[in-house]
Amino acid sequence: MARRRSLTVCSTPGCPEYTNGGRCTDCQATAERRRGTSTQRGYGTRHRNGFRAAVLARDPLCVCTEEAHGHGQPCGAPSQHADHHPLSRRELVTAGQDPDDPRHGRGLCGPCHSSETARHQPGGWAAEQG
Repeated sequence: MARRRSLTVCSTPGCPEYTNGGRCTDCQATAERRRGTSTQRGYGTRHRNGFRAAVLARDPLCVCTEEAHGHGQPCGAPSQHADHHPLSRRELVTAGQDPDDPRHGRGLCGPCHSSETARHQPGGWAAEQG
């Protein structure tokens, strides 16, 4: 027999709804609307066809060498994400630099990109808005 997860209160402060974890459906939808589309966040055609394409062509394999791998060597998995590094897209814009210049990026696989984002942007996009 499958083990049943207990319900918890939605993680949005003040929301009394119960969920299986995290935000309830309504709070999740509100957060996504507030976040906007990828194009509204600056990841439009110029980003996809310029930055992303050039970074992934230059780094077809993940270049992440973080301690998570335990050996200091590049991960080597196929790159799926063009990650802004060492400055974030937001930091590049604030500094008056072109965030779509491929020099400001590196190719990462999905797990390494998630790990890097969690490490360097705790709380994610929403936490940076405050």
